[in-house]
Amino acid sequence: MLLNLILQSSPSGSSLLGFLPILLIFGIFYFLLFLPMQRQKKNQQKMLTSLQNGNTVLTSGGIVGTIISIGDDDTLVLRVKPDNIKLQVARSAVSSMVTGEGKK
Repeated sequence: MLLNLILQSSPSGSSLLGFLPILLIFGIFYFLLFLPMQRQKKNQQKMLTSLQNGNTVLTSGGIVGTIISIGDDDTLVLRVKPDNIKLQVARSAVSSMVTGEGKK
């Protein structure tokens, strides 16, 4: 009887140990992939909400321009040098803000 109890409890312990590597891999993926992606997405949203007139931005299409107006429908009007062309782009098309360090 005691031998049967030992044999019955043994497989459940080994099956739990079998799932441990899989759980460990999911934990590593979460901390190395998903958590940084969530942080980056939050920073991108924060940057998009803080856009103001006069900011120089880079769009996802590679266009660098200065914001001259912000519309109510989440659109921006950019002035693009050298000919001061005005372009209307979606707010979500802005990928980053350009700092003054790269200007000459």
